[in-house]
Parts: sequence; C-alpha cells; structure tokens
Amino acid sequence: MVRMEGYVFTESAMELQNPGRGFYQIYRFMITDKAVDYSRHVQELYLGDESTRLSLVEINLQAYRKGEITGTGIGNMKSLFRALGQIGKQLIVRFVYDWDGENQKYEPETIDIILNHMDQMEGVLHEAAGWIFSLQGLWIGNWGEMNGTKYCSAGDWIRLAQKLYQVTAGLVFLGVRTPFQWREITGLCEVEKNFPDACPFAGRIGLYNDGMLGNESDYGTYRLQEKTRKEELEFQEKLCRHVPNGGEVICDNYYNDFENAVKDLATMHVSYLNTGHDQKVLEKWKKVTYKGPGCFRGMDGYTYMERHLGYRLLIEKVDFGLHSRQGHVDVNVSMRNAGFAPIYTNPTARLTLRNREGNRYYFYKMKGDLCRLEGGNKSGKMATLQADVAIDRLEEVTYEVYFWLMDPNTGRQILLANEQAPAECGYHIGNIRPGSQAAI
Repeated sequence: MVRMEGYVFTESAMELQNPGRGFYQIYRFMITDKAVDYSRHVQELYLGDESTRLSLVEINLQAYRKGEITGTGIGNMKSLFRALGQIGKQLIVRFVYDWDGENQKYEPETIDIILNHMDQMEGVLHEAAGWIFSLQGLWIGNWGEMNGTKYCSAGDWIRLAQKLYQVTAGLVFLGVRTPFQWREITGLCEVEKNFPDACPFAGRIGLYNDGMLGNESDYGTYRLQEKTRKEELEFQEKLCRHVPNGGEVICDNYYNDFENAVKDLATMHVSYLNTGHDQKVLEKWKKVTYKGPGCFRGMDGYTYMERHLGYRLLIEKVDFGLHSRQGHVDVNVSMRNAGFAPIYTNPTARLTLRNREGNRYYFYKMKGDLCRLEGGNKSGKMATLQADVAIDRLEEVTYEVYFWLMDPNTGRQILLANEQAPAECGYHIGNIRPGSQAAI
C-alpha cells in the first residue's frame, strides 16, 4: 500500500525575478578601436541596478560605417559581451549606427556593409547567445528603429533578416519594429498553427514597440490605412504566443490609462518594458490602485504591471495516483500562467524525492510543455507536467516530494507565483510513503 499526500496551492502577489521578463534599463556602448577596460566599465555602469533581470544594450557601430569592423573593434566587442555576461542579466541587444535621430548621417552607404558587419559578428553572437534574450531590429534606422532609413523596401528587410538569422543560427530571438514589417519579411499575412513551416525564420522573429500605447496607431506602429488597431492587436495575440514582444510606453493618453493598458498588454503578450520611459505614464500607473479580485487587490498599478510582464507560472494542483504498472506512481503537476506572455523556451522540469533525514535523494525528469500556457487573455488555461516514480525501488520511509523548474538558457531556477517559498530542492508539493498503511 502506498500513502500519498498533496497540498493545496495558493496564488501570491510576490515579485518574481525570472529570466526573460520584467522591466529593463538601457545601457549604451560606442564601439571604436580605442582601448577600453570593459570589465570595469560594465561593472561601474550597472552598479545599483539590482531590481531588473533584463537589460537593453545598444551597441553603436558608426565608427565602421564606411567599411569593415577592424580586428581591434571585434576584439572590443568580444570583451564587451564577456563583461556583460558577468552581470547576471539577460540581454536585449540592439545594434545601431545612430543615437540622435539623424540616421542618414551615420548609416553605411551600402547595405552590403551592414551585411558584412553581421557576418563579422557571427562568432561574437554565438559566444554570447546564452545570455541574449532577443536582438532588436535589423541594424538600420533612427535609434535602430527601422525608420528614417534608405533601406526601407521589403527586399532590404528580407536580406537583412535572413543574414541575421543565418549568423545567429536561430539561437536567439530576433525582433522587428512593426507587424507590417514582420509580414513583409516572412511573406505571411496571418499566423497559422504551422506558420514557421512556411518561412524557416518566422518562428524566431518577434516584435519590439517603442511607441506602445502612445495613440491609436502606437505612433505609427500600425498602418491604420490598411488595418485597424483592433486587427493589429489580434495579430499580435496570435504571433506573440510564439515569439516575444516588448518595448516602451509613451505619451500620457487614454490608451495607456491603467485599465486600458492592462487589456492591451495582455493581448499583445508583452514580456518586457522600459522602466525609465515614459515617466508620466509610469507615474500615472503608480497612482492607481488595483481593485480587482484576488491577491493583487490594493496593489498600485505600476507594481501590478511588473508582476504580470512576461510569464507568471504557478501550481494549481498536484495529483498522486497509482500507475498502470504495479509498483509505480504518477505525479502530475498542473500549472497555469497568470502573466501577460508565454515562457518561450520550455523549462527543464525535475521531481525530487528526499527522505526526511535529508541523506537520500531520487531525481525524475518530468514531461510536458509549459510553452502552451500563453497567459494574457488565456490565463486560466492549464498544462500538466508528469513523472513516473518507481516506488518499488524505494525504502519504506516517508519521502518529501519537490518540484523544480530551470531556465535552460541561463541555468537559473524559475520561481513560481505560489505562496510557498522554494526550498533547496524546489517547491515541496507533497509526501509519498511506499509500502505502508501508516498515516503521513
């Protein structure tokens, strides 16, 4: 006889500093042939930035706009990325030639120079891929936002996107500035279930929106002469089930009033936002009190937004049941995602059995796909992870059962939005005692 005991799980409103989500700050680096102690420089720049796990890094290449990046420049780039890899943050990287909104002054004269720069960066980007969450833009336009550039045709965008996908080998997500650009690059009008099959790199290209909630068109993000705002939001809801979306909110107006913003950010599946801009909008959120039901009631709007950016996974229930094979137990952990966006890389899930003396451990890999939990408007959807435990090989003692998730890109534990705090082995989800009638 096997005795099994599960727990009741409750949602919490606590902060979760997990990979691939949250507010970010911006850091800028001008690459030249000048010698720089990047290890020291990066440590000094990031001093005091303890509240974020994402960082937007803008890398300016205008010193090389007339030709190749020199060997010294490539060496500096390697040193910069190695230094950034030591700060404990995931990176959103944007390569630019312009920081002043005067891109025509600084952009390379031919697209071949940009394509060659991408080729030259292949080794650097492969080495840094483990801590890069997304590459924003195609290295063109004012502030790297793909506007104000002579490379504005679908053909130009396709060449640049294909090259960037090639040199990154699909290891990181890419991002373009508007849904229209995404459709032009991929050749897809809609996002179907099998959309990556029609365009090999479509499943790696997301969006970034630095005009978010600024007005009806998100300051030109949507071409309202072709599609309505509602249609573009619906498009993003489908697309960003698969690829990330983020940026910054701008211009205090009706669209970024708290209740309206919550609806649209959930529909767009927004994973990250700039914590420094637009301050008028962010301060407006801080003055709002969330009055809805549940654990967030009474929280200020800014904090509510922080808690819901990206994914927010929690355990809904745990079931222990006898397996069809004698001497085995099924452990099923049912989860949901209360955040705005999915988790885009399926985490490693592990079950641990530990005897109460803490001197014997058994580990089991769990099966299941948490990427299906899209969050946003489908936050009630559940997915189950399962493990088969061979209890006939265990001693007749009580084992504490722990559940643990790890982000495979960073190797960090993924914290859950339950009231329970994690222990060394993860989250205590119940107990199992093989071969005994005794109560646990």
